[in-house]
Amino acid sequence: MVFEDVGESGSVVVLRPGNVSLLRPAEQLVDDMLAGWAGQQSSRLLASRTIHRREAQMHDFTRNPKAIEFGRYGVCNVRWGKATRGSQPRRRAVLTVFDWTRPVLEEYITDVLPRFELADAAVLWPTERQGRIRLAHIDDRFADWRDELGLDPVLHPHCVRHSYVTHLIEDGFDPLFVQQQVGHRWGSTTALYTGVSGDYRNRVLRHALDEAFTSPPDEGSEQP
Repeated sequence: MVFEDVGESGSVVVLRPGNVSLLRPAEQLVDDMLAGWAGQQSSRLLASRTIHRREAQMHDFTRNPKAIEFGRYGVCNVRWGKATRGSQPRRRAVLTVFDWTRPVLEEYITDVLPRFELADAAVLWPTERQGRIRLAHIDDRFADWRDELGLDPVLHPHCVRHSYVTHLIEDGFDPLFVQQQVGHRWGSTTALYTGVSGDYRNRVLRHALDEAFTSPPDEGSEQP
């Protein structure tokens, strides 16, 4: 989002993806920016974790001593994971794996969140009215972005979990690790979430063939 000018009427020209310009009242724009940025970042993080949006708190993030590059955002402790019927919510720790996670969270928590002047400083995804972002809001924003990009209208926010699983598998993470990240009880469930590309399958095939049919060099031969 780029701001081009603020006119005498108190309006701002907003340049959006696709070179679509909108003229919005400045005060309304600020409110939309704050609420929209919170929704955008929660949606990005939903793609990389399973955060229960209504219950996420600042203290749900902790450090991972084995991945210090993520700082205080190395682990997201999910307290309200999906459970079987009649059972208590399942808790689990989701490890940060994407390098963009830390800068996105730091920017949001440092530069955007203080603008809300919250009474409850622990709230992570607030609205401009001090409440928590509703699930319907995330659904609506996702639908807006999907339609603007001309994507299939059947896509919905839950699809980002499928995307997350697929990216981890294609990036070489162990299937058991992926299963634990998304909180699946059975590996077969995680397999249903995986939709790898043809390019990935060909890379796996090429690697397997090279491993199986490439002879190791002789001990006495010179290494290239």
